[in-house]
Amino acid sequence: MFVSSARRRRRRWPYALLALLVLLGGGAAGAYFGFVQAPGDVTNPDVEFTAPPEQGAEPPERGRRDTRVLWPTYGYTPQRTRFLDANLKPPFKRLWSFGGSKLIEFPPVLAKQTLYFVKNNGEAYAISARSGRVRWRKRVGRLAASSPSWSKGRVFITTLSGRVIALRARDGRTLWARDLPSRSESSPLAMDGRVYFGSEDGTVYALRARDGKTVWTHRAAGSVKSALAYSDGKLYFGDYAGQVTALRISNGSVAWKATTEGRALNRSGNFYSTPTVAFGRVYLGNTDSRVYSFSARTGELAWSKSTGAFVYAAPAISEDPKPSVYIGSYDGTFYALDARNGATRWTHEAGGRISGSATVVGDIVYFSNLGAKSTTGLSVNTGRPLWKFGRGAFTPVISDGERLYVTGYSSLYAFEPAGRSRRRGGSR
Repeated sequence: MFVSSARRRRRRWPYALLALLVLLGGGAAGAYFGFVQAPGDVTNPDVEFTAPPEQGAEPPERGRRDTRVLWPTYGYTPQRTRFLDANLKPPFKRLWSFGGSKLIEFPPVLAKQTLYFVKNNGEAYAISARSGRVRWRKRVGRLAASSPSWSKGRVFITTLSGRVIALRARDGRTLWARDLPSRSESSPLAMDGRVYFGSEDGTVYALRARDGKTVWTHRAAGSVKSALAYSDGKLYFGDYAGQVTALRISNGSVAWKATTEGRALNRSGNFYSTPTVAFGRVYLGNTDSRVYSFSARTGELAWSKSTGAFVYAAPAISEDPKPSVYIGSYDGTFYALDARNGATRWTHEAGGRISGSATVVGDIVYFSNLGAKSTTGLSVNTGRPLWKFGRGAFTPVISDGERLYVTGYSSLYAFEPAGRSRRRGGSR
């Protein structure tokens, strides 16, 4: 039977259309996986990894009679490691509590048996670490969301009112104050006669601690809301443009910059998380739901680890039982990760959002559950719960090696091991 060429063409066009659709579909899938879908995790085992002893907290002043541990800045050390090697184990007994109604989003710092902290309404407090009694309080702004930093008898505070202020630690007297062009919730780092912090307009400041005079500034690509971490002559921070930067502390010049593409469309997430520097690496979380590890020397990406939601929290580290990173996520999971390669050592399902940083005291890692308003202590070896307190929100605890100071939503609490004898003149 004769079939005209016109009819043959009519019969073929559905097949041609189907082939075209398949081709277009394959191209669309390729475009999706190449540009729309978020990239997978990274593991680069060749990035250098060391475990040298990190610098400790600021040494005690000569002639100090109080030999207990200082916790002078957010994260304990300039590297923001949030790790204290102390034999402090539950069960605990409560010694005192300091109540209130205003949020305490960031934890206190500790020096000379005094806890210094700032409430979100901009009131700064100094209270006795032994009794919880108020020594002084002072309005420093209308809004604040950071920890102070203590150095050589001075307390340095940044505020969301766009101000940085230096107070005399013993009585709260203002020594100097300086208005900023934008807000700041970057917990300052005071060391070696300077104060370092970031701000929402992306400016990183190095000020002279004595009088607040500018030593240098650096303009980042996005808001710098995290605290700066220091190690080996460099300051490290992440910004809201998705960049991680290392600055030379001497003059603010850039040592290296690194970017991430952890979200869809090759976009970067925001770094709110304060970095931790340890083992020759920089560790921090991102709103793209990942935890990152970079070489502290070069900025090369060593690994990234996906969680199920935003990672606002800052990590804590410990070396025992092996070099590990401890961090929580908004997915309600608390993670223990291998510091070298990011592999999961164990996880703990918290059942609520984890927004604040963790703290390791001895062989217990503590975190606060923002969803459940509680604080939990887990074994660093297994993740098994060892202690729980029904108060908490963001960053959980600091310690002087003898006591545990817990930050609730709007209150502070002091605990000590239940079997420890009370010293004369101790807390009521």
